[in-house]
Amino acid sequence: MSRMRRLEGKVAIVAGGGGIGGATALRLAEEGAAVMIGDINADSARATADAIVAAGGRAASMAYDASDDASIAGLVDATVKAFGRLDFMHANAADMKAILSDTNALDIPLDIFDRTIAVNLRGALLCARHALPHLIANKGAYVVTSSSAGHMGEPQRVAYAMTKSGVNALVRHIASRWGKDGVRANAICPGMVMTDYHLAHMPAENQAAMLAAHRSPRLGRVEDIAAMVAMLFSKDGEWINGQVMAVDGGASLRP
Repeated sequence: MSRMRRLEGKVAIVAGGGGIGGATALRLAEEGAAVMIGDINADSARATADAIVAAGGRAASMAYDASDDASIAGLVDATVKAFGRLDFMHANAADMKAILSDTNALDIPLDIFDRTIAVNLRGALLCARHALPHLIANKGAYVVTSSSAGHMGEPQRVAYAMTKSGVNALVRHIASRWGKDGVRANAICPGMVMTDYHLAHMPAENQAAMLAAHRSPRLGRVEDIAAMVAMLFSKDGEWINGQVMAVDGGASLRP
């Protein structure tokens, strides 16, 4: 816990604690926040919380379903009960199994479409909906993990792209409706971030092809996204609102 502590005394939820979410929880705790880690995989969330506590931070964990209203309400309630307040929400969950069957507008199975909408889009709204009363009271911030798929126009992954366009609209709505109350809402579009899963399973030639598409000498790390979330939650990010921000090694260039 040696980083500058910009988030001392604050409380955050990381909803979707695997990969990017796990690294984000660790970074927020290093900066002084108490962190509730929610994930459908209770063991994974608990392991991250245990690592934070072992390093001297404050953390708790619980299993939750990103598509279920009562489950997200319970996650927020448990956070406030455990730590006394809520300042930040990072909506990071996605159904990575559904994405493997996400095809195109003609062929996508409707159950895959519905599941992708339920987790990626409805879940992001529910995270905002249940966190917002606390964020308004505490002049807090909401960050959602988006994707360049929301604006690139791809020949596949139609449901995924639709949900990411939707969460971009969500942060603009929150910023426009509650920005004057001190609430900030932003979306982060990661590039090719090498999670533990990618490092273990992506062939070297695929990694090389991905790297060739980036204007950076390396592919992304989960810590790159965690650093941006921490900044957006801190006072350093208090004049950034309603934005969709690429953190992708220059893979995309947009105004």
